[in-house]
Amino acid sequence: MYEDLLEKKLRSENIYDGVLLHVRRDTVALPNGREAVREWVRHPGASAVLPVFEDGTVLLVRQYRYPVDRVTLEIPAGKLDSPKEDPLVCAVRELSEETGYTAKHWEKLTTIGTTVGFSNEYIHIYAAHDLQEGEQHTDDDEFIHVVKMPLEEAVERVKSGEIFDAKSVTAILMTAFGKAKH
Repeated sequence: MYEDLLEKKLRSENIYDGVLLHVRRDTVALPNGREAVREWVRHPGASAVLPVFEDGTVLLVRQYRYPVDRVTLEIPAGKLDSPKEDPLVCAVRELSEETGYTAKHWEKLTTIGTTVGFSNEYIHIYAAHDLQEGEQHTDDDEFIHVVKMPLEEAVERVKSGEIFDAKSVTAILMTAFGKAKH
């Protein structure tokens, strides 16, 4: 099925191996027999979580994001320690580190491909329920403010463009419009 769309890798080379990102340059055979170059980023994947309180409020995090040079309002998230790490384990860890909260009930919302044109990163998105407050313990290079707000306000901030990253938009809208229990 769809064989007429598939590309076949002919050659592959490492361009850059960093702490987080690994850039590859592959030469591929196109469906028409011609060759093309595909540069892409190899990523271990990530997990993200929308903490949802019984009263319908949600927990978000405010932090500075260097690549876009702005302070963002997002759901807690972080990269998998390895491509083999259980995404739920990562989500539990990130919720605790970034917000101090733990959850008794977890619901898988979806998995998204973040930028399929140049990266193989997938983010596994969860909703966390039955929350218990604890103490935030961020990484040494993380500076995060925890923000609690009604889900409806989060939806309005998505609509206004204040909340604009794909994982947060996806989680908030799926929760507001029926995928997640709340």
